[in-house]
Amino acid sequence: MKIRSSFLMILILVLAALWLNGFLSFIDMIGGITEPVINDALSPTEAIVVLTGGSDRLTTGLELLAAGKGRKLLISGVHPGLTLNRVLAKYPVKQELRDCCIVLGHAADNTVGNAEETLAWMQAEKFHSLRLVTAHYHMPRSLMIFHELLPDMEIVPHPVIPDSVKLDDWWQTPHTASLLVMEYNKYLFARLRLWLETLQ
Repeated sequence: MKIRSSFLMILILVLAALWLNGFLSFIDMIGGITEPVINDALSPTEAIVVLTGGSDRLTTGLELLAAGKGRKLLISGVHPGLTLNRVLAKYPVKQELRDCCIVLGHAADNTVGNAEETLAWMQAEKFHSLRLVTAHYHMPRSLMIFHELLPDMEIVPHPVIPDSVKLDDWWQTPHTASLLVMEYNKYLFARLRLWLETLQ
């Protein structure tokens, strides 16, 4: 009995050490991500896709659209009760852009749903390239899932760095620490799911 307990304790410690090492590497990876500057040198794509979850993402998506970096903008994961006017109420968007080029996606409630919703929209629009806008901490998992579900599409990452996420002293900021732990665990589960699918 003691041998089993000792083995279990060693196994837990090893798994915890592996998790912590991976978590710290994940934070380093995020810390190395920079937010692209929207200027003339930025290559356009056919579509711009914003994943809901922060106002900075939508602001960036609208700036990209206004700068001509995409023909249409999909805002994926919008609450079913929200209209375009409600979503854009705080943003100075020209009426012609509202009328022609901004689409709300109401079907998704997670990142896999975002990818599925984007795929259906891209196929309907006959688009083959998109600029993916989401937070930098969410980008690794988003790219993994989008590349899986949209393998024939060109996907250009456009990470947004929220001011509320403090990577320099994340361990001293409960909001950032809990956010990073949650996102890292979701990232691990997404990788595990993909790995299991390759075995089938």
